[in-house]
Amino acid sequence: MAAGQTFCQLISEYAATHRGQGGSSASSGTDSGNAETQSQETVESETSDDTASAAAAPLRQGAGAKDTKKDVKKDKKAGIIKVETSQDGGLRFSVVLAYLRAMSYKYVALIAICHVLMQLCYVGTTLWLKYWIGQSKADDQGHAPSLKFFLLVFSLLTLVYVLAGVALNWIMFGLGLVRASEYLHRKFISRIMLLPPSFFDTTPLGRIINIASTDFSSIDERIPVKINDISLHGVSLIASLTVVALTTPLFLFASPLISLIYYLVQKYYLHASQAAKRIFRVSKSPFLQHFQESLAGVSTIRAMGLQDRFITTNATWDDTYSNAFIGIGYCIRWMEIHVQIVNVLVTLLACLWFVLLPQGSVNAATAGLALSFAMSNAQSLVWFTRNYCDMYLHMIAVERVEEYSELKTEAPLWTVPDSEAGRALNRHWPQMGRIEFVDYSTRYREGMDLVLKGISFTVEGGQKIGIVGRTGAGKSSLTLALFRMIEAANSEWAKTTSNASSQEAGDQDEEDQVDGGKVVIDQIDISTLGLADLRKNLSIIPQEPVLFAGTVRENLDPFGELEDVVLWEALERSYLKSVVSALPGGLLFQVAQNGENFSVGQRSLICLARALLRKTKILVLDEATSAVDIETDELIQKTIRTEFRNRTILTIAHRIKTVMDSDKILVLDHGRVVEFDAPKVLLQDENSLFYKLAKQAGEF
Repeated sequence: MAAGQTFCQLISEYAATHRGQGGSSASSGTDSGNAETQSQETVESETSDDTASAAAAPLRQGAGAKDTKKDVKKDKKAGIIKVETSQDGGLRFSVVLAYLRAMSYKYVALIAICHVLMQLCYVGTTLWLKYWIGQSKADDQGHAPSLKFFLLVFSLLTLVYVLAGVALNWIMFGLGLVRASEYLHRKFISRIMLLPPSFFDTTPLGRIINIASTDFSSIDERIPVKINDISLHGVSLIASLTVVALTTPLFLFASPLISLIYYLVQKYYLHASQAAKRIFRVSKSPFLQHFQESLAGVSTIRAMGLQDRFITTNATWDDTYSNAFIGIGYCIRWMEIHVQIVNVLVTLLACLWFVLLPQGSVNAATAGLALSFAMSNAQSLVWFTRNYCDMYLHMIAVERVEEYSELKTEAPLWTVPDSEAGRALNRHWPQMGRIEFVDYSTRYREGMDLVLKGISFTVEGGQKIGIVGRTGAGKSSLTLALFRMIEAANSEWAKTTSNASSQEAGDQDEEDQVDGGKVVIDQIDISTLGLADLRKNLSIIPQEPVLFAGTVRENLDPFGELEDVVLWEALERSYLKSVVSALPGGLLFQVAQNGENFSVGQRSLICLARALLRKTKILVLDEATSAVDIETDELIQKTIRTEFRNRTILTIAHRIKTVMDSDKILVLDHGRVVEFDAPKVLLQDENSLFYKLAKQAGEF
């Protein structure tokens, strides 16, 4: 077993080295851009965390007044990309139960019954043959046993064995395992679709793809086969050992020692192979992520002449991935050699027993039966050990899927019907479009600094409000808060973990203890609304106009609720009717992914037409004209003035002149409201921030 300990230590040291190199390899790739930054999925060292903390410190307001230890904790919690960690220790029994529950316990019970029945029939046929051979000669009176009787019993046992095998495969592969795969896949996808946007900000796409491909490949293909093999060889092993024990009593005395040796072998193998397998899985995600991002940015990489750097980085990730894969193979070979040694001991004991017995004390049939089962036991033991450990490792896929399936989701999509908010929705809320921010604070993720800090202002129904401020002032954050893409600070849905588990008592700074406030629309706190109910009653023309692959009609009316006449009318009011009419198929023209077969200006106008069709009381323009030409900007502004007269409009301004005709101007600075008044009033005050911004923009 000394060799086993050495091998186990070797794998453990490799795992420790792999974790220790995670931070350095990640930091070395930092200058390769966002592609390599998002590939930092190995476990980072404390040094790299502290380095990131120091780099982020100048970005905070008043960072020098804060305790350094708190800053380091906050940086670790609010890192741009969450590192993918591998679980230490053995597989939790709850994971195995989760998979069996996904299969359904009734199928598990039926599978066990079929396996036991098959092995009883298998052992029964062997024992019946032994008995048949012993009764093959005629007795003293010359009566020979009936051949038909022996054949009939043997045939019945064989038939039951075959029928049990057919039933086993149908129940296991046709019902239970298919149900488990469907259940886990549905559970994973439904949870991923409901996760908040902050999750996708901190989780690389390659990591999700790795789980959806590699892990589900294990769940769909590997685990079912391993469960079948484990059941088959496990029951066969029990039957073989039972026969050997009954025919070879010496085995009973040696079984504790043999069991101990076997236990140590599988323990060392399982520990080492589990570490290698987890390293293998964790190292695959950054490899896929880097490859995917290299393909996406291949034009930029070639233009900047960075091919060698990206090739080197790809080779580094490939080496890490390949080394882990080779380590798994070494573990398997080591296990097979040592299990074969155990098998030899079992067979040797059976042979010694029959050699030491007095001649004639045991018949040839019994000896042959014992040796036959002892030798077949050898193969069963090898395959049982290998399949058991392989399934144990493949269950890591179920573990990862369960972890993602337990992540905290966004708020509910739909409002509780009997609540005050639910009754308001039945009254066609909102009717006025009045918006009120009350001491509202928010952050993008738990552990980060506040981006909006106690802002309070009121927008009356039908008012046109321009929102201005320098870069990073919180303009777009205000829009995200209105749509609840980010939640109020310290609200139930803003927390991914409890403060008790993530911070020590008394270790919270003022921003951690701040009350998040609320946003009220027509006297209803939007935090009490379902997300779908809230968002379908708001319209937005985003800074980057979004079109989906599909027809023009599907982009305007995704749910197919409107007639073509209404769609053409909206296109006419958004100055796109002539453009769409000239397209092959008109409304049925196929839009490319991201709307690449339309110009940026045309995409903005399609988003404008979409807003016209929504007919909501509140419209948000998030720098909607920042990427379009002046002519398109004027068309959009003209449509807004004529078609949205009675609606509440919040305009985040890129060009100051686009909000000069607003009823009021909201000026933000560092996440706070510094000015809120009519544009004429603000321009009369030369000390106002709006006056300075307008002067910088050359408006006067």
